[in-house]
Amino acid sequence: MNTKIYKQVLIITDNLMAAVQQKNQKRFDGFYVELQQLCEENEKTDKDHPVQWETLADFTDDLALAITIYKKALVKAETINSKDFRSSIGYSIAALQVELGDTVEAIEHLEQAKISCNKIVDKELKAEIHDLLEKLKNS
Repeated sequence: MNTKIYKQVLIITDNLMAAVQQKNQKRFDGFYVELQQLCEENEKTDKDHPVQWETLADFTDDLALAITIYKKALVKAETINSKDFRSSIGYSIAALQVELGDTVEAIEHLEQAKISCNKIVDKELKAEIHDLLEKLKNS
């Protein structure tokens, strides 16, 4: 990933988190738009990367819209063949689908995330994927 873009995403994320802690919706909205613009400016360029889209989805309150953005990030993760991003994004999509009551889709995304996470080092994410998948399959 382009280091300059990564740093921009990190700075915007810090500002978004500060706005949340301050309960300053106007400030939050401004930084959200800034992140959205960064994503759109970089889309379909060599600077396009799943991390910016995943971050945008992380800060999207509308669950259905967040899923749509995560799915865009997932396509980008698949394009660069990033098992880490495919795993984390797949888990995030599934978690939101559970909140929306869409267990079938959640299981599908978790099964794909489980395949992707076989070769990542993040044991906590692996466990979260496994546990949620087992919980949904057994309910």
